[in-house]
Amino acid sequence: MTTVERQDEAMSANAPGAAEQDTFRSTDPASGELVGVFPVQDAAAVEAAVARARVAAEAWAALGFGERRLRLAAYRGYLARRMNELADLVHRENGKPHDDAVLEITLAIDHLAWAGAHAARTLRLRRVAPGLLAANHAAYLEYQPLGVVGVIGPWNYPVFTPMGSIAYALAAGNAVVFKPSEHTPAVGAWLARAWQAAVPDCPDALQAVTGLGETGAALCRAGVDKVAFTGSAPTGRRVMAACAQTLTPVLMELGGKDAMIVDDDADVAAAANAAVWGAMSNAGQTCIGIERVYATSAVYDAFVREVTEQVAGLRPGSGPGAAYGPMTMASQTDVVRRHTDDALADGGTAALGGPVPGTQAHGNVIAPAVLLDVPESSAAVREETFGPTITITRVADAEEGLARANATSYGLAGSVFAGSRSRGLSLARRMRSGMTSVNSVLTFASVPALPFGGVGESGFGRIHGADGLKEFTRAKAVTRQRFPLPVDLMSFRRPASAAPALARVIGVVHGRHR
Repeated sequence: MTTVERQDEAMSANAPGAAEQDTFRSTDPASGELVGVFPVQDAAAVEAAVARARVAAEAWAALGFGERRLRLAAYRGYLARRMNELADLVHRENGKPHDDAVLEITLAIDHLAWAGAHAARTLRLRRVAPGLLAANHAAYLEYQPLGVVGVIGPWNYPVFTPMGSIAYALAAGNAVVFKPSEHTPAVGAWLARAWQAAVPDCPDALQAVTGLGETGAALCRAGVDKVAFTGSAPTGRRVMAACAQTLTPVLMELGGKDAMIVDDDADVAAAANAAVWGAMSNAGQTCIGIERVYATSAVYDAFVREVTEQVAGLRPGSGPGAAYGPMTMASQTDVVRRHTDDALADGGTAALGGPVPGTQAHGNVIAPAVLLDVPESSAAVREETFGPTITITRVADAEEGLARANATSYGLAGSVFAGSRSRGLSLARRMRSGMTSVNSVLTFASVPALPFGGVGESGFGRIHGADGLKEFTRAKAVTRQRFPLPVDLMSFRRPASAAPALARVIGVVHGRHR
């Protein structure tokens, strides 16, 4: 955590004290110990970084796919060799266990490798069919880099999530200016220094700017060619408003209220194990984590028993062996407390846990809670909790579970557990979400070829995969006349008979279809 408690509030141009501060502190959310002091970079500093990136973008794009791939490989090699160093920093600044930080960094490296390896085949110049009316032309399509991409990253996965934009934007030929969350600036600065060390011939292709919400707003207004934002929907709206001033396009990866459906024939033990990990890992601070479970009557009791038994064995904290760490952002404990209290007041019951006690000094450790049959109208079901809680609701069948899962303004991710392959896929395809795992949780995020993103209040645009590469490009279309036609239809010199003749041809080719 830092001196500013919420990025949502700090994003406002009128955030108290933001303009007066020259530096801000990053501290360990478990102990309160200082991690580092960082500059609050103002609009002039951000614009200077973007100007340097603009120059670097030309050189970086001119390298071509092959040379960029070599440099991206050098970057991931640097990250891999220093993985434990970076994981230690993530543990200190974000609070998650070291082993979970290693997993996060591993996923980021894998995506970096995929982006570098697949950029050429996804984006390179290719010929496409010209069609009937332009049969005498050759048609070409390629995806060209935008120029400079601004990335505003989150604190919950300070390596993996921003790298989903950084890696794919770089692989597509763009330079990147990265504004890490004010809760994890040390991680963002480390990633930028690592790039400069690994790619010394193009150091300004990836830069970090640190600060509070106004620094992020300045990045939106600094003339970048696109902004990729990860955070809450309220902050996302403010980012979009700032970008609208310069008609800067945006990619929005926002929150979720992700659901799991457990069908009659599901492997209950496996479903419970996945639900506990999806709900409690990273202290529940996972946008694609499981916050709601709809279990059919056939498996509900067994599922609740299994989940409760597993959750009872979790020990949160910051020391060795802790299942998950403290809340990175102290004020999030108030949200978890409110949702838990509301769930019980609305008629739900606690199989484990209950009202969240007052936070410890510098601790912010929250015990896990399993809440049963919470009404759908409760805040614990309707709003993103982002904490170590899970609601489990009995439904008559999987179709009812699907209807309830889809009855939300969010649409980021989800999970289905079913014994039948066809049934599981059918439910997954009909879930209103950008991503769904069958008989697992979160797996789609670890598959570099799959796009990542949501619908509705969960945002729009995609990172990862071929879609993620194209997200940071503009499509460029080119035609080349191979030979002239006897009659040029696009000329004032065309004969009067040309249009009627064309109409007859189109009538023969297309008119027979009913």
